[in-house]
Amino acid sequence: MAETGASSQTNPLRWLVVAVPYLWLFLFFAAPFFIIFKISLADTAIAMPPYAPTFDGFGTIGDFFAQLDFENYQFLTEDPLYINAYLSSLRIAFISTLLLLLIGYPMALAMARARATIRPTLMMMVILPFWTSFLIRVYAWIGILKPEGLLTLLFQAIGVLGPDEQVNIFRTDYAVFIGIVYSYLPFMVLPLYAALEKMDGTLLEAASDLGCPPWKAFWKITFPLSLPGVIAGALICFIPITGEFVIPDLLGGAETLMIGKTLWTEFFGNRDWPLASAVAVLLLLALVVPIVIFQNQQKKVG
Repeated sequence: MAETGASSQTNPLRWLVVAVPYLWLFLFFAAPFFIIFKISLADTAIAMPPYAPTFDGFGTIGDFFAQLDFENYQFLTEDPLYINAYLSSLRIAFISTLLLLLIGYPMALAMARARATIRPTLMMMVILPFWTSFLIRVYAWIGILKPEGLLTLLFQAIGVLGPDEQVNIFRTDYAVFIGIVYSYLPFMVLPLYAALEKMDGTLLEAASDLGCPPWKAFWKITFPLSLPGVIAGALICFIPITGEFVIPDLLGGAETLMIGKTLWTEFFGNRDWPLASAVAVLLLLALVVPIVIFQNQQKKVG
């Protein structure tokens, strides 16, 4: 038995399985991050690529590192445009995630408590929007929310608006919230459903037998047991919403300031790759560092 245990520990296939996720993280996260970080320390240049210095070989590595600096990061702290873009993105992401939780939790709870025979149908209805292009779905909201769109026609037909009145929410933050909630709702519902579906229903029956009202049983039993799904859904939604570009660009107005739009403008409009890379690095750190701290705290509590 000892020989079997020793051989399993020295089995090269075991180490290969462990190494695959680390290799994946290195190739598709660490390596691109360090490339972007290096570009963020460079200066803008009229060349291809549009920054300097570039790595020309190990013979000039000393001069290469000597030309790198943190001027772009200093500029970001001095220009209120980027600070306001970060704060606005965090605000919109927080409000959107809260709305997604308020809408998605009742949906996931209803799915989890539905009959087992119809749960697959409900699940398919949630993921059905994924069968259509994300860009097309966002474009469809333009036809609904624009002043002469379907929403205005509906309100005029039912008498909420007069013949000459219009719904003026297109190109505002409200339109951005509508587009985000619609687009990211499945990402909130699915983790919540996975957590609620595994919950033992006898716990609620026992609470009812002991005289616990339904609302109190929800806060004392259901919600605490679903917290892993709440946290997972919130992170899955909050992180990409913070860097969202398509929805604010198509549905938001000029005053809708988000870091994704700012990043796109710096990369493709101004062709300032070093400054855009600095924006991307700070955005990544602002999202990853709190998550790592939270996970470490959870491990200590566990």
